[in-house]
Amino acid sequence: MSRKRVLITGAAGFLGSHLCDRFIKEGFHVIGMDNLITGDLRNIEHLFKLEQFEFYHHDVSKFIHVPGELDYILHFASPASPIDYLKIPIQTLKVGSLGTHNCLGLAKEKKARILVASTSEVYGDPLVHPQNEEYWGNVNPVGPRGVYDEAKRFQEAITMAYHTFHGVETRIVRIFNTYGPRMRLNDGRALPAFIGQALRGEDLTVFGDGSQTRSFCYVDDLIEGIYRLLMSDYAQPVNIGNPNEITLKEFAEEVISLTGTNQKIIYKPLPVDDPKQRQPDITKAKQILGWEPKVSRAEGLKITYEYFKSLPKEELVKQPKEFISRK
Repeated sequence: MSRKRVLITGAAGFLGSHLCDRFIKEGFHVIGMDNLITGDLRNIEHLFKLEQFEFYHHDVSKFIHVPGELDYILHFASPASPIDYLKIPIQTLKVGSLGTHNCLGLAKEKKARILVASTSEVYGDPLVHPQNEEYWGNVNPVGPRGVYDEAKRFQEAITMAYHTFHGVETRIVRIFNTYGPRMRLNDGRALPAFIGQALRGEDLTVFGDGSQTRSFCYVDDLIEGIYRLLMSDYAQPVNIGNPNEITLKEFAEEVISLTGTNQKIIYKPLPVDDPKQRQPDITKAKQILGWEPKVSRAEGLKITYEYFKSLPKEELVKQPKEFISRK
């Protein structure tokens, strides 16, 4: 019996690489695709020896050709951290628009089911708390974050258009803050930023007064939610994240406690359009997918900290602090 075949774009990234692992474990033939602008081949090098894995070094914003049948496509190609999408804004917009269009066209051609990775950033700086899927968001389309937020909002719109007009089987996951091994220390997000500063013996930088909140989901929980959504028959967007909310000040204190260091917390001005609150309403995920997170933040943080400690010393590079904790 032949294996089912899945294409995963952004395969060398943080989430993409974990998805490759999961689908290999589930017995699929996995085709990874990545242009390596933000991805790292080290995340998937352990898969290269496997017959059921192949890799294409390719930009999905350009025409995509994959020979043979395809059963599923997971579109995870996109810069996802403030450091990246502020540095490469045009590429961010193109992968969310042209890249998504190409993936949807491939899904239509192959009669494959496609899941696209959206984000909690479609809610912007929310006026509704916690955020449920019916909330339309509060987004500044011309602010510095607009290149990412609006790329993802367009991505959702074109995905639904392909579903309703062409009858393509589509799924949309709205991903909330996720962490775990294979995150980059210098990607500008709160968790790797705090741990990186602690490992370097620096004070931890919090923007604003630290009262803004985030909800952190461990990567294994997220991957389980994504897998269940792909295999479901639900086409509308679904929030996947951990509703256990914490302020960034409290989170910085947790990291200091975890690392056993004696750094202080220092405060800097809040960046433009930084969300004040971020917490998913996961009622739909519970009801439709039977999913909710299992890994506690204490357990997940310990695993992630051990991963970061194991990295080569040269990876503990100094981060651009002006972007830390923006997401």
